[in-house]
Amino acid sequence: MTPATTPVAPSPHVPVLMDEVLDALNIRVGETHVDGTFGAGGYTAAMLKAGASVHAFDQDPDAIKAGEALVKASGGKLHLHHDVYSQMASVLKGEEIDGVTLDIGVSSMQLDQAGRGFSFQKDGPLDMRMAQDGPSAADFLNTADESEIADVIYQYGEERRSRRIAAAIVRARPLTRTSELAQVVRKALGYRPGDKKDPATRTFQAIRIHINRELGELEDGLAAAERLLKPGGRLAVVTFHSLEDRIVKNFLRNRSGQQASGSRHLPQVSEIRSAPTFHKPAKAVRPTGAEQASNPRARSATLRSAVRSDAPPQTAAGGAR
Repeated sequence: MTPATTPVAPSPHVPVLMDEVLDALNIRVGETHVDGTFGAGGYTAAMLKAGASVHAFDQDPDAIKAGEALVKASGGKLHLHHDVYSQMASVLKGEEIDGVTLDIGVSSMQLDQAGRGFSFQKDGPLDMRMAQDGPSAADFLNTADESEIADVIYQYGEERRSRRIAAAIVRARPLTRTSELAQVVRKALGYRPGDKKDPATRTFQAIRIHINRELGELEDGLAAAERLLKPGGRLAVVTFHSLEDRIVKNFLRNRSGQQASGSRHLPQVSEIRSAPTFHKPAKAVRPTGAEQASNPRARSATLRSAVRSDAPPQTAAGGAR
């Protein structure tokens, strides 16, 4: 890669699989790329350094505010959009986009702030809203039917004992703090201090995914990227658990003509096959042992990437409101 001549401010942290993502993107000076999940700006800063102009998206107002310094340092090469990444095709209609990058899930910045309510490691309000608007986790847990809570925990947390947890949540209502929810789950599942994995992990993941519509957003975002990328454009997606990775893997297999794929969020694929919109995906990439040792968050990460073909998109629109 040829480095950019415009200096940019450093990112507060190095994202997972940074080198591998940049290899998949193969950025050339003068290209235009999309960072659909801006977060703390790590990938965006690397794209700018490689010589690209960047359109970055984030629904979190805190991320947008924190990114203003990088916008100023970019010399006009960074455009920051306060929106969900599924809207990239609508927002950038008519742009020639060479690459799209998505880093799925909650950001380290969000997890580290107790007041955001994403983590049970620090007590905070039971919130979990990435966009900081709409119903919170507390709103959902304190008003939803027991069966709905159980279904969310089972579907998005892959928790076999979801009904037991849901019943305990209903008995303990109202819940307002992350520590309260964690304690309810631990008690319901018989947690003992020192156990390898905290049983609250799956429940917190499930509720967060539900509150933020994360899997539906991912599917809409992949369709939007397909619509936006020009022929030869590169797509790179980093996921952190099996539900996300399955969606990306099935999307790329289907769109590259390898096999039809179904989704719990999308209608069944038609028997009529369209021309592949992506070439055969690259082999999935996992972090090295060294990266996993230095960054615990990297342990579950998977990178999948593919190159856009010249076929028209298989979807009429990506992420329509």
